[in-house]
Amino acid sequence: MRGQTRQGLRRRRALSAAAALTIGVMTPGVLAAPQAFAARQDSVQRSLNALVREDGMPAALASVQDRNGRTRTYTAGVGDLATGAPVPVDGQVRIGSNTKTFVAVVVLQLVAERRVDLDASVDTYLPGLVRGEGIDGRRITVRQLLQQTSGLPDYSDYLGDDVRYYAPRELLATALRHPADFTPGTSWKYSNTNYVLAGLIVQKVTGRPLAEEIDRRVVRPAGLRHTYFPAPGDASIREPHPHGYYRESADAPLRDITEIDPSWGWAAGQLVSTGSDLNRFFGALLAGRLLPSAQLAQMRSTVPAEATFGPGARYGLGLVSRPLPCGGLSWGHGGSFPGYETRGGATDDGRAANVAVTMQLTDEADRRNLERTVDAALCR
Repeated sequence: MRGQTRQGLRRRRALSAAAALTIGVMTPGVLAAPQAFAARQDSVQRSLNALVREDGMPAALASVQDRNGRTRTYTAGVGDLATGAPVPVDGQVRIGSNTKTFVAVVVLQLVAERRVDLDASVDTYLPGLVRGEGIDGRRITVRQLLQQTSGLPDYSDYLGDDVRYYAPRELLATALRHPADFTPGTSWKYSNTNYVLAGLIVQKVTGRPLAEEIDRRVVRPAGLRHTYFPAPGDASIREPHPHGYYRESADAPLRDITEIDPSWGWAAGQLVSTGSDLNRFFGALLAGRLLPSAQLAQMRSTVPAEATFGPGARYGLGLVSRPLPCGGLSWGHGGSFPGYETRGGATDDGRAANVAVTMQLTDEADRRNLERTVDAALCR
């Protein structure tokens, strides 16, 4: 996304209602002691160090898997600026719009079960729900939701400062108060509203909460031990994690916003996970362990998405392809949530990498540096 973030959820206004600890001075460039020697030799560690020392991230952490399945984890910076605690190795973070890929997998499993038709209208499953200025759920397909070609306005552009619980239909209602961005199927534009609707379709078709379906259909089959969908009212992060920070402007102090109600992200961005779990998820997806081959092929059928995801990027059904500088493609998504930014990808030959920083990025150069860190990990 452009604006405050390019690849995920965004809240452009101040999060003043969040319980926030103001941090006056950021401690720069503290490395986890066991990795000090590796930092002098390893390109991934050097990149993480630069994200902290040069780009001002409180912390950075990465998990990298090579084509033989060997995994290495990295950290840089400080996990808690108030106490100076180290960054937990492979700590949990809010993964923002990576959630969309999980939701898309669930929808495509339902397609494989013939319970959802990609080219059926939204009204087939949610009759009469999607109406507005230039908006008609009878003319928007499930495929257009997953591929971001529906023209629906993005509700997250219109949320105010109130950090609280949002019901999914409240998020949808916020979007529907605004006109369509374009006629369905005629253009491409990233909108979180698409995935709120996809989540509502999952719930309507299965009769079960979205969180349960993600856990039953994706998290447990893929062996993800540190990934979960926070329950309503759960503002915490369960397992060891670096604290997440927010800066209202370039010269403002950092605020600790680790504990925040994530419900405004819902199907578009509510999940919590780790770098290693994300690598395992995308690896299992590309290897065909989560979807039949026909549905995986549909997921990998892409349209140009350079305006949001950068040069050469293309968007499938909740899955993004990016060209690698060493050749070939990486497949992933990326996510942004107040306090955290994640980037990652996996390749068809088994490589995978995920990198997170503990501040939502607002600067294009910082985003490029984070993506270059992923590229360095995948191209070693």
